Amino acid sequence: MAPRIGTKPLLLGTLLTLPLCAGCAWPFSQTTRSAPDPAATGAAAATTGPDGTGDRWLDAAQTSIRRGDTGRALREFARAIEINPTLVTAHMGMADLYRMEGDFSRAEEGYRSAAAIEPRNFDAQYYHGLMLHLLGRLTESIGAYLRALEVRPDDEQANLNIATAYYQLAEYAQALPFAERAVRLSPRSGPARFNLGAIYAGLGRHGDAVVEYQQATELMPLSGRLLLNLAESYNQLRRYTEMRNTLLQLVRTEPSPAAYERLGFASFRLGESDETMFRAAAEAFAKAIEMDGDYFPALNGLGIIELNNYVWSGKEDLSARDRAMGHLRRSLQINRAQPRIEELITRYAQ
Repeated sequence: MAPRIGTKPLLLGTLLTLPLCAGCAWPFSQTTRSAPDPAATGAAAATTGPDGTGDRWLDAAQTSIRRGDTGRALREFARAIEINPTLVTAHMGMADLYRMEGDFSRAEEGYRSAAAIEPRNFDAQYYHGLMLHLLGRLTESIGAYLRALEVRPDDEQANLNIATAYYQLAEYAQALPFAERAVRLSPRSGPARFNLGAIYAGLGRHGDAVVEYQQATELMPLSGRLLLNLAESYNQLRRYTEMRNTLLQLVRTEPSPAAYERLGFASFRLGESDETMFRAAAEAFAKAIEMDGDYFPALNGLGIIELNNYVWSGKEDLSARDRAMGHLRRSLQINRAQPRIEELITRYAQ
């Protein structure tokens, strides 16, 4: 049992911050937007390409799409491109179909071709950027988004996505103006608020991040990622009660090892003024391990609690020390890249 508060300091409490935001995730890109309907692309065929060359195949592709025969439509778009490689409508129609089928590599090729033929075509540039983004080619996706924004600078989703791509590259300062513009364009967009909050957090502006995350919780369905990010910004501000309350809400609705580990950390911090929080911390860490026996941040948490118990006992409670060593050694087996854990084991194993 923990000693009376104030009689002994917490031992190594900062170690629990090592797995910061272990379950946090960057905000997500929007993968849909108002887009040209492939079934309607054929309607523009008469105005595309010299002398309407390839129009018959574009009309045929439109008919096939209406009938639900996308395979045939793809072949007809390909035939139109074979006849006239400069038909933007055909490249876009084919790319749209591949995108809707989840074949992002082929979709990227189609949008790239359309954008090369018609650089001022916003949809071609935007969707080319989106496909590159979904394929993990972040730097290239930023270039395509920038070209799209040259055509339509106030498009919310293009601003949102380029901010996300910069965020994923940890280029937070570059992400910020685009994220702020997305919020100005759509103040009631939960995803835009979420993105901006994450970017503020990346810049160390956690007070601003909390404001954006809180607004996001009111504008979009709650998710584990959002609540974990909010809790982590509370942690950085040392607002541990609010951090704990956020995580209690999370484990009720979307329990996970990361959520319970962070709950254990917040409870541990609050133990400096409330002894019962140490027991709550141990219970939360144990729950994380129950869900995932290899979740090493929670093993570290239990190890730290047991080391506190050992030190508070005047180093007489050898069973607490042994339990601590067991948890920390197990953590080190799972993740060898933990020099501070190695140091603790060396210091207290004797």
